[in-house]
Amino acid sequence: MDDSLKGRTRQRNKTGNDDEADAYERLRTEIAARHATLSDRLRNIAEFALENPTDMALGTVAEVAKRAGAQPSAIVRFAHTLGYGGFTEMQQVFRLRLVSSLAPSYKSRIDRLKRDGPWSGGEEPRAVLSRFVTEGIASLETLNAVAREPDLRRAIALLKSAETIYLLGLGGSYPVAAHLAYVLRKLGRRTVLLDAIGGGLREQAVSATRADALLAVSFKQYNADTVRLFAELIARGIRAVSITDNLLSPIARGAEVVFELHDMAEPALRTLVAPMSLAQTLAVGLGLSQD
Repeated sequence: MDDSLKGRTRQRNKTGNDDEADAYERLRTEIAARHATLSDRLRNIAEFALENPTDMALGTVAEVAKRAGAQPSAIVRFAHTLGYGGFTEMQQVFRLRLVSSLAPSYKSRIDRLKRDGPWSGGEEPRAVLSRFVTEGIASLETLNAVAREPDLRRAIALLKSAETIYLLGLGGSYPVAAHLAYVLRKLGRRTVLLDAIGGGLREQAVSATRADALLAVSFKQYNADTVRLFAELIARGIRAVSITDNLLSPIARGAEVVFELHDMAEPALRTLVAPMSLAQTLAVGLGLSQD
């Protein structure tokens, strides 16, 4: 991270919440950009930092090191690599995120509900329903907090300019891609759902050109076919919008717009409420822009 970033971070009290949000976003972008050049140990810390920003903001260096499976000295070295004087200085930027409410964490809320609320109700059908509803509400609240207006506008403009919109989401992400294909076709948009039905994925995407656009959806554990085809289409110069869970996701690199929808506390119960709502927002936004 360059000196200008550090300087702007130190001046956060003078510039207000917008600059606080920018400082955190710049730090995340810097971590993602340097990820491939880091040692294995520092790369693991980078991944932990992006996936657990609240822990980075609130934990001591010893606590963060324990959670990240590293030594405290490695955490300090990671901060130095990014241009900070130490962990405490870097931690201030993660704390800006909490102060400015850029991306409020619902992990503590979920943990509390698991202990005291409907999530503690066992295996009865009503308890299971409450579990999914609670997770879905938290997921939607997080989406509402992190989906930024400029990114939404850029994604809609990219899709609007495309001759054909290619949709890629396999495995657990397939319902999102399939529903988006349905809505876009209702809107009269030329759409190709890359689902490998009736042929291979590569054959379905063979006609894609730079005049088209790709919308890809994938979360951990990332579908291998989605990752491979996404990389091939990006290499061919096709512009992409990605809905994923992390800046280090294999479908984030090369995308013009990336929407991060972090996984909830228990991946076995992943909800599609947030990605489905985001997909509908892009489709309806595209429809409104065509009127």
